[in-house]
Amino acid sequence: MDQNTIIRIARPTDNLKEIVEMYEKGLGFSILAHFENHDGFDGFILGKSKQNYHIEFTHHRGTNVGKAPTKDNLLVFYIPNSKEWEKDCDKMKEAGFREVESYNPYWNIKGKTFEDPDGYRVVIQNQNWEL
Repeated sequence: MDQNTIIRIARPTDNLKEIVEMYEKGLGFSILAHFENHDGFDGFILGKSKQNYHIEFTHHRGTNVGKAPTKDNLLVFYIPNSKEWEKDCDKMKEAGFREVESYNPYWNIKGKTFEDPDGYRVVIQNQNWEL
């Protein structure tokens, strides 16, 4: 894969509209695309323009998918600037995410963990990502 590769994380939800609004407001994402009743599936693709990652939320009409399988299902965003990190954490709460203790204590040291209504979690980490 090269630098033009795009990654899309896709997951189902029983709360499509609520989840899309939360991730838009909390992470500052835009709706890049959406579809309705595509073989029984509705969905939204969220992201930021010119970024190589997207998040897709889908709902299969007539089915229930339930909650996240574990408390360690995470999306992690590294925000090195402390002021930006604080603003981003505030946006998550304002969007309706619930701040929780991380299952893995590592994420509590320099980050905050937020949970959506499906039980999936987002970590906003206050540091540079280094290999």
